[in-house]
This record gives sequence, structure tokens and C-alpha cells, in this order.
Amino acid sequence: MNPEADNSLRMSRWNCPVELPADSERVSLSIGEGARHTRRFLQKTVFPRLRCSSSITDATLIEVEQRRLAICTDSHTVTPLFFPGGDLGSLSVIGTVNDLAVSGAMPCWLTMSLILEEGLPVTVLERLLDSAAAAAQQCDVTIVAGDTKVVPRGAVDGIFINTTGVGEFGDSIPAGPKSLEPGDRLLVSGPIGQHGLAVLSSRQGMAFLNAVESDLKCLLPGVSEVLKRGGASVKCLRDATRGGVSAVLHEWAEEANVSFELDQSSIPVSRQVRGACEILGLEPLHLANEGTFVAAVAPACAEEVLNVLRSVPQFREATLIGTVMPKSVTPVAVRRLFGSPIPLDEPAGAPFPRIC
Repeated sequence: MNPEADNSLRMSRWNCPVELPADSERVSLSIGEGARHTRRFLQKTVFPRLRCSSSITDATLIEVEQRRLAICTDSHTVTPLFFPGGDLGSLSVIGTVNDLAVSGAMPCWLTMSLILEEGLPVTVLERLLDSAAAAAQQCDVTIVAGDTKVVPRGAVDGIFINTTGVGEFGDSIPAGPKSLEPGDRLLVSGPIGQHGLAVLSSRQGMAFLNAVESDLKCLLPGVSEVLKRGGASVKCLRDATRGGVSAVLHEWAEEANVSFELDQSSIPVSRQVRGACEILGLEPLHLANEGTFVAAVAPACAEEVLNVLRSVPQFREATLIGTVMPKSVTPVAVRRLFGSPIPLDEPAGAPFPRIC
């Protein structure tokens, strides 16, 4: 066998996000994909050793001299660095701002740390930094501190970016998944699956996906309006990144001890994404988003909150997609066009890694 082909084969084995045995002594890519493997790894390995809360949240409340601060941190890695609708620079800023926003906080400051691979073209770094700066200006946050490290060639894929975000909570803070009750309605802020397929099209050169762009955008305008007008009726919010809408709902189902039923005909999926998923055998509810959030709202206020969100130009396609149900053997089910609800499996990992 050709040595280069043999090496490529060995690397492909390492890059497949498949499930490893529970007692595995090695880290799998699936652990980083935001779905079931991620949650189990955090609960079994990370949380106990750090002696921290086992609750998975986007930002944590900290009280400092009667100021209620939110802090979150995130690491960003995507292949390729530039994709339709965005790049790693803008993604690193907007992704962290969105984590603060869906927690009910107003983003204020960011730190940014760069891990650079030896040999990375300076022009590429400059483009990414310019993009990050533009995103910070758009989101009205200030990058106040950072760090830069350079590692040997091959140690990272060009550049990794770590950001920490600090914000301040206002009066309306979502109560969280434990407040969910049967009858509550589920809302999604726009069409799903676009980010995952935009990255895939750029990575694999799939011409039929060229029309798909990432939904990468700041969620703050929509979230602010929803919380301001919906108040306590907005029970929980989450941006549907790795693992997509499915991962969010499976996490909520486990934490709140409830189930969810979705209406397939109501789930917003663009024609391009739907067609690509049919060709590739993918489920849109499993695909990553970077400018789409899920909200659970008390039934009496659901339509009002939906109309408020639709009044924000970036979220005109927001839709009510389902209902909170009493706990059953199926955490999440989808009522298809005909027949009874069909269980929606939780993704073990992601259909493809390195997307955010």
C-alpha cells in the first residue's frame, strides 16, 4: 500500500467520532460534539474532578457586590477556517456572546486566547482577527484581555481560539429546564441545520450545497425582546449549536424529567437544507446551528412571544414547533406528516466533527 495512503487511513480511524467503550482510556472526537457522549463524559469525568455543578449551562451566575455577573468560556475550532457565511474569527466572538445572551445576560467583555500552528500564514491570521473585531463591534462587546501561544507544526489545525465572556444579568433570567411543565410550548428562532451543512459544503467541495450559508449571527436582539416582553413566561433558552435542536431537547428532558413532542410540519427547514439532508441521509434536527435558539414558553403566552420575536428582522421565520409532554419512555418524539409520533434518537456525536 502507498505509505501516504496508509497514513491517511490510520488518521481517518482517529478522526471518526464513534462511540468508545465506557472504560476507554482515550479521548474520542465524539466527546467534543455536544451530544450524548459529551454529557456523559462531563458527568463522569470532568465535573466530579473539578468539584463543580453537574448542571450543563451556557453561563454561570456570579454575584459581586450586588452585581449579578455571568461568565462563560468556550473553545472554537472549525475546518475550514473560512466557510459560507462566516469564519473562525467571527464564530469565536458571536458564539460566546450567544452563550451569554441565552442565559439572560447582557454581554460586556471578552477575553481571547490564540493557539497558533507554526507556519500559519500571517495574512490568514489577520483576516480572522479583523473578522473577530468586526463581530465584537457588531455585538457591542469589548475584547479586554488575551494570550497567544505558538505550537509546533501539526500540533493544531492552523489556529484554535478560546474566548471567555462576561456579562451582567438583567431583571429577566430564565428559570431553566427544571421549571418546564407539560403543556409548555417550544419555539425555534429560525430555519435549522444551515451552519452544519455550510461547513460540510466548504470542507468537502459539494457543489450542490453551495447555496447553503451558515446562520451565524448574534442572538442578542431576538433574545432581549423575548425576555423583555415574555418575562417569567419564558422558562428556558438555549442556542442549538453542536448536536442541534435534538441535543438541546434531550438535555432538557433529562434535567426536567419530561418529554417533548415535535410537529414535523412546523419545523423550519430551508429547501436547500432539506434537499441536502435527503441526499446525504442526515436529520436536520441533529445538525449544528450558530444563530438559532430554542425557547420553552408557558402556553398562555406562546403566541405573543412568537409574534414579538418575529417582529425582529433577523427572526421573521421563528416558529412554534412542539409541546412539553409528561415523562414517557421517549424523551423526544416527532409527529410526522402521517401516523403517530416517532422517537427522535439523541445523536451520540455529530454527523461530522470540527464545526464550531
